[in-house]
Amino acid sequence: MIKATFYHAGCPVCLSAKKEVLDLIDNTRVELEVVHLGEDKGRLPEAEHIGVKSVPALVLNGSNVLHINFGASLADLKN
Repeated sequence: MIKATFYHAGCPVCLSAKKEVLDLIDNTRVELEVVHLGEDKGRLPEAEHIGVKSVPALVLNGSNVLHINFGASLADLKN
């Protein structure tokens, strides 16, 4: 099973990407966690450590970061 985490900030770009990702992912093969970094700022260090630079981003198996479009940088979310 693939483990995936989708990080986003709740902005229109992020919400659009979230909808597309959720529509594409087959939940029988992928365990997906969705993290709203705008609401859960405690997860910012985790995302940064993994290599997330901006959101929306999809992380596969804890290390493969796929940046999707550009909604906000992690630096913007820290403020």
